[in-house]
Amino acid sequence: MTEAKLISALNEENLSHFSKTYVPSRLLLGPGPSNAHPEVLGALSLNPIGHLDEAYISLMSDVQQLLRYTWQCNNRMTLPMSGTGSAAMEASIANFIEEGEKILIAKKGYFGDRLVDMATRYKADVSVIEKPWGESFSYEEIKYEIETKKPAIFAIVHAETSSGVLQPLDGIGDVCRKNNCLFLVDAVTSLGALELLIDEWKIDLAYSCSQKGLSCPPGLSPFTMNKRAEEKLSSRKTKVPNWYLDLSLLNKYWGSDRVYHHTAPVNMNFAIREGLRLIANEGLENVWNRHTTNAKKLWNGLESLGMELHVSEDYRLPTLTTVKIPPAVDGDGFRNHLLRNFGIEIGNGLGELSGKVWRIGLMGFNSSEENVDRLLNLFDTELNKYSIFESSTF
Repeated sequence: MTEAKLISALNEENLSHFSKTYVPSRLLLGPGPSNAHPEVLGALSLNPIGHLDEAYISLMSDVQQLLRYTWQCNNRMTLPMSGTGSAAMEASIANFIEEGEKILIAKKGYFGDRLVDMATRYKADVSVIEKPWGESFSYEEIKYEIETKKPAIFAIVHAETSSGVLQPLDGIGDVCRKNNCLFLVDAVTSLGALELLIDEWKIDLAYSCSQKGLSCPPGLSPFTMNKRAEEKLSSRKTKVPNWYLDLSLLNKYWGSDRVYHHTAPVNMNFAIREGLRLIANEGLENVWNRHTTNAKKLWNGLESLGMELHVSEDYRLPTLTTVKIPPAVDGDGFRNHLLRNFGIEIGNGLGELSGKVWRIGLMGFNSSEENVDRLLNLFDTELNKYSIFESSTF
C-alpha cells in the first residue's frame, strides 16, 4: 500500500484550533430568515431516515395536507420544493412559460425585478407594469393591463419584502380567468402570517419559503398549483428546460406514485411539518390576527418616537415594516450597534431604498408582543444616545 500524500491549503498541524461549530444567539427581526420555533428545531435535529421509507412517505402526506390548510386550497399539486423560496419562484417560471409566451409582471420592488430576470432567462415575452417602491397597484390598473396585453401569465408579489407593501389581490383571479391567463402570486412574506386564500381568490400558482411565517430554517419553498395550471403544464410543446425543478417529474415523487426524483432534504421536511402543525394548532385566523396586532403595536410605537414609516397604512405590510432612517443617523452604524451589543438584527433597505430605510420583520415565531416592546425600548434609548455621540461610537 503506497503512502498517500495529503495536500491542504492549511498546515495540518494548525487544524487543531478549529473548535466545535458555534453560532451566537440572535433575535432576527429583519427581512428573513426569522428565528425558528424551538419545537421546529427539535424536529430538525431528529435522525434522518430514507426518503423512500414508509414513515417518511407518510410524513410527506402530512406536510401536503397541512400546506393545503395553510394555503387555504384543495390543490392536488401542493408540496415543499427542495430549495429556498427562489427555487419555487424559478419553478413557477420554468414550468409554465415557453419561449416567446407573454408574461405580464407587476413590479413594485426588488422581487418583481427578480421575476423579470428569471422570465427573461427562459426567453419569455416579458411585459412590465411598474409602481414606485412603497406603492401598490389598484385593481383597475391591473385589469386594464391584463385586458390590453393578454398575457399567458400575470405575476405579482403579494407581500413585497423590499418595500414593505401588501398588495390587495381581490378580484384579480376573476380578471385572469376571463382573459385565459394564469394568476401567479409570490407569497414569500405572507404565507402562514397573513390572510391568503388561494382558492377563494382564484390564484392558479403560488410559492413561498420556509424561513418566515412558517418559523423554520431556510431550505424549502412551499408551492401550490390548481387544475388550470396543471392543464397548462401538461399541454407544453417543449420539455421543461430545468430538470431539478420540473414539476412533471416532481409530481411522480410527491404524487401517489412516490417515484424517486432527487434525495429529499428529509430533516427540513421534519421541520416544516412541525412548523405547519404549530400553525394548525394555533388556528390560521389566530395566527393572522397575531401578526396584524403586533405590527400595529410596532407602527404606533415607532410613530410615537417621532419616526416616519415608508408605506401608507392602507397597504402597509404587517410582516415587514419599512421605517425611514432619521437624517442625522448612520443607518448601518445603528444596525451594527444593535447586533453587536444586543444580538438583534434588523435589515437595511434593499435596492433603491438602501440606506434610506430599515426593514423590521415580525414573522412566525418572532411575531410577539415581547419582541415589539424590546425593540421599541432599544430604539428609544439607543437612538437618543446616538444623537449625543459621534457615529464612531457604534
